[in-house]
Amino acid sequence: MITPISIDVMSLNIPSIIPMSIAIFGALMILCIDLFRKHNDKHFYVVLTTLFLLIDLVSILTYTGENRGFFGVMYVDGISLLAQAIIVVASGLFIFLSLTKQRFHEYRYPEYFALFLFMTAGFQFMASSDNLILIFVGLETASMSLYTMIAMHNRDKATEAAIKYFTMGALAAGFYAFGAMILYYVTGSVELGPISAHFASTNFDNYPIILVGVVFMIGAIGFKLSLVPFHTWAPDVYEGSSASMAGYIAIVPKVAILVVALRFFGIFIQAHDVWVEGILYMMAVVTMTIPNLIALVQTDVKRMLAFSSISHAGFVLVAIMLGTTQAVQSLFLYWILFAFVILGAFAMLWVHRTKQAPSFYGFTTDYQFDKFTGLVRTAPVSAFILGILMFALAGLPPFSVFWGKMYLLSATVNKGEILLAVIMVLNSAIAAFYYLKLIVYMFLKTREDKVVIEYQDMTNTIILKVIIGISVTLSVTAIFWVDTLIYFINMAVETSGY
Repeated sequence: MITPISIDVMSLNIPSIIPMSIAIFGALMILCIDLFRKHNDKHFYVVLTTLFLLIDLVSILTYTGENRGFFGVMYVDGISLLAQAIIVVASGLFIFLSLTKQRFHEYRYPEYFALFLFMTAGFQFMASSDNLILIFVGLETASMSLYTMIAMHNRDKATEAAIKYFTMGALAAGFYAFGAMILYYVTGSVELGPISAHFASTNFDNYPIILVGVVFMIGAIGFKLSLVPFHTWAPDVYEGSSASMAGYIAIVPKVAILVVALRFFGIFIQAHDVWVEGILYMMAVVTMTIPNLIALVQTDVKRMLAFSSISHAGFVLVAIMLGTTQAVQSLFLYWILFAFVILGAFAMLWVHRTKQAPSFYGFTTDYQFDKFTGLVRTAPVSAFILGILMFALAGLPPFSVFWGKMYLLSATVNKGEILLAVIMVLNSAIAAFYYLKLIVYMFLKTREDKVVIEYQDMTNTIILKVIIGISVTLSVTAIFWVDTLIYFINMAVETSGY
């Protein structure tokens, strides 16, 4: 006789999966609406997507349940809620960039907005679990949606970018699977808590095998964070994607994988594992430095920002390597401040597409530095806004990223890593050079050919003005609200046991 399985519904902690369920339900709703009512305007789907993201955000902010849920695979602590809030807010802001007067191929299809919500749910699952299997499911759900959305841009470089991203992503997925398999073989568990407990009780028995598994996981996480030497996909994918999607890739996917990296590498950092600490130290230094040097010689603004975002990932890897409470707090502070500036920077690129093809003006790409020559004379407001955002990205005071870097540098010095702090300061100085390079083109150079470049008219795209205004305002006024932001970040981090 088969004994029936009894499941206590209360023990499942259903509220732990409600935020992701809302995003998934919204995606399915969009697909169902399209079945019965064809040819809806993209504004309808943007509003619908934003509505579900707003409900998702409310469910995150009002969550009061237990940490564990759904057979123990969900792990919703303060860091998880903070990361989910960042993911949903950033997704909501970036989806508004689709409200452009230009008709782009991807926005004609409701599937684009459904994929956007599926992708958001995948990232939320990654940030809300310490189970390697569920993290992998969330990772692949989000990644597959992202590959497809990039390809839907329907341009040669977009297709090439999607294929490169998919190919490298498949390799990273293989690395992740092999790493998780090895850790399961050694510990008998796929949950980070029991894995950590096993390592502590056995004093890292079978360490060579464990280190092989860690190397595979570093490959997978390094790809998603675009850490050197796993960064080669990033510049091509940024260039092939639309400017709005490139900005999204620079911020949101990395929030989810940063939480995974924080929890996974935290096991070894807390155990003072010299080998893992050494690997992370080396990767942080190389990731900060090499992309910075490559960015110096870029002739395309979007590719420059791509290498810039790789370098910034190196900075936050320092916070993971340090493993202190202040370092974890600085990680989220840095990335939130960086996110708003990147949102504004890529939004400005988005609205500065030319009406004609780049070749019409003699450019090879749509965002060459030469294109912005003398911008202050043809579009002074745009030049002024871009100038502010470049100053902010360079980490100059009193703009927002400066406070994130100072807090991270403080955490580094307090840990006694003086040499690392010096390397960070030197890289910040190098980065300032190529950010200021764009300002030189806009304000100090003049066009010799006297050709007037006609940009897309954004006079009636009010939402784009609002998004850019939010970005610039937060970048300039950070000194007034950064303490409040630190307070809420500290609450989330401390409730997570850091």
